[in-house]
Amino acid sequence: MPKQVDYEDRRRRIATAVRLLIARSGMESVSLRDVAAEAQVSMGAVQRCFRTKDEMLLFALEDISQRVGDRAKARIEASDTPQSAATLLDRTLSALALVDAEDRTEAQVWGAFIAHAAVSDPLAAVLRETYAKLHELLVWLIGYGQDTGELRPDLDPATEARTLLALTDGLTSQVLVGHVTPDSARAVLRRQAERLAGTARRR
Repeated sequence: MPKQVDYEDRRRRIATAVRLLIARSGMESVSLRDVAAEAQVSMGAVQRCFRTKDEMLLFALEDISQRVGDRAKARIEASDTPQSAATLLDRTLSALALVDAEDRTEAQVWGAFIAHAAVSDPLAAVLRETYAKLHELLVWLIGYGQDTGELRPDLDPATEARTLLALTDGLTSQVLVGHVTPDSARAVLRRQAERLAGTARRR
């Protein structure tokens, strides 16, 4: 009997190869041939999973977007107090900013996709959807914190969510180029969370 191929597993293996190539050498290093070599599969195997390079890049971006979301959830669940709005917000911002050492590869790849999306409508569409979901998550977290009394009641969740999303994106880039350290970035995030708590935290 012919060997059964798990195409979804192979697609994710290829997405990992794309991610590693971009982190190591930039977006220009990504070709079907190089990805095949990195993933240790044949060119034909890559082409059976993805008809074009753009299709492959699109899947890789969707995969890394899912990874960022999964990392945020994992950090929340690892907390001793996952029900705390302050804990939820702190761990979510840390995951979104991609400032920890283990996040560096994802941060490099995220930055490369952001730059490439400026000239690629399909990639830009995926990023818009990703940002929209992250914005909704932050809106929910801020509203939850207001309901529990941990965050200031006068906050506008939608406005604050946009600010936080812009802040995490900016810190990702600044850590990558060495303008700020990961510790400094985390301190910025903590101060922002404390601002949102304001008088609510001092009750």
